[in-house]
Amino acid sequence: MKLKRKISRILSMTLAIMLLVPAMCADAFNFTPTSGYDDDGKAIPLELYSEAVYMVNLDSGEAIVDINGEDERVPASLTKIMTAVVLLDKFKGDEQKLKDTYYSAGSEAFDELYDTGASTADIQPGEEVSCYDLLAALLIPSSCEAANIIALNVSDSITEFTDLMNEKAEKLGMENTHFSNAHGLWAQQNYSSCKDMATLCEYAISKYQVFRDIVCLPSYHMASTSYHSDGTDIYNTNLMLDSMTDYYYSYAKGIKTGTLDSAGRCLASYAEYEGTTYLIVTMGAPMDKLEEDVKKGEEDPDSIYGGDNVYYNLLDHISLYKWAFSSLVATDFVDKNSEVRDVKVSYGDGIDYANLKPANGFTRLWPVDISVNDVEKKITVYDNVVAPVEVGDVLGKMELVYKGEVLATIDLVSTTKVERSQVKAKVKIAKSYFESSVFKVTLTILIALIVIYSVIHIAKIQKKYMK
Repeated sequence: MKLKRKISRILSMTLAIMLLVPAMCADAFNFTPTSGYDDDGKAIPLELYSEAVYMVNLDSGEAIVDINGEDERVPASLTKIMTAVVLLDKFKGDEQKLKDTYYSAGSEAFDELYDTGASTADIQPGEEVSCYDLLAALLIPSSCEAANIIALNVSDSITEFTDLMNEKAEKLGMENTHFSNAHGLWAQQNYSSCKDMATLCEYAISKYQVFRDIVCLPSYHMASTSYHSDGTDIYNTNLMLDSMTDYYYSYAKGIKTGTLDSAGRCLASYAEYEGTTYLIVTMGAPMDKLEEDVKKGEEDPDSIYGGDNVYYNLLDHISLYKWAFSSLVATDFVDKNSEVRDVKVSYGDGIDYANLKPANGFTRLWPVDISVNDVEKKITVYDNVVAPVEVGDVLGKMELVYKGEVLATIDLVSTTKVERSQVKAKVKIAKSYFESSVFKVTLTILIALIVIYSVIHIAKIQKKYMK
């Protein structure tokens, strides 16, 4: 119930933000994560191993970190998140129906996987497995055969299933994504971006409770079948969920790993701490242990660097979560009730100005070590404002600028009602006319005509007397 309320709050906040769009435009602004300060007091950038990173706050929708987030990359087994979503859409997330429905497939689901080293849940050709267990096998140990079995039962072919995957991607606005298989092994035209995968993950965790339940499990026992009479124990490839490993992070909630030579180590995860939730998708972390870490492992075999592998994707996520949860707080930059200045109003009846205030306040996540006073407020008011002016009329704007980047643009609205003075208006119009170039040209022409007329008239009189 707590999570459902949280999701409702996220949706409500999203709607509120949509309603504020005409009054406020919040621009994308990304932080540089830090790991501390040097002796001179300068922030030390956090060392990240992944080539592409996208981090978003799920409560506000703010992008926190975006490093090559829209680059098209090989997503590896992150592909399986979309496979899961297509299945969940088919069953509308109904957990009981998933448990009551069984799928199986023949060699067509397995042949392409032999001798590839593909991850597996040891499901066999012809073995009937519940859709719930297939979903668990897909998301927990990253079973490639589970992906193909799902695809061949939801559609008549894997090609038709990938059409469904791509249709869903288009509906979700995943602009830099195309799928050509259900499992994520390397294939032409199977690509996505960290930002697109974050969009997909947000959809899955906000819409389907069963998805949230499964992706956070460190292990799961699949039910017995005709091939596995005692069932099958499967273990999550995301070691942040395993309390027995050095990578354990207690606030992590999932979601999915991905590993290919062509993709590097990839990871989608989300974490919640004290009511704040972040989602991170990374791609392209190193597959092999870095040389300096080999030395660390030799010096301390019991450390995280002492094993055969170092999971740099996990290290990136843990570091980013620790930074965000300790450094970022919701900070008020603009009070919607504060009057910021006034603007001159022409033709006002008894008043020649209007007070201005922000159309709305502005709050966003902000590092605790950066003063809000470092954010400049640039105010621009409209020229030639004329009465009448109503309360709420937009008469200017405020830009919040940090180090040359615009954080937000907020409308400034009048708090003053200014009636129009018809006398002032007419006097002003008359004065404006008499001061205008049109009047001056007209007057010049009129004088010239009078002079010409006078000259002609005098000439006629002189001619008359000469006779």
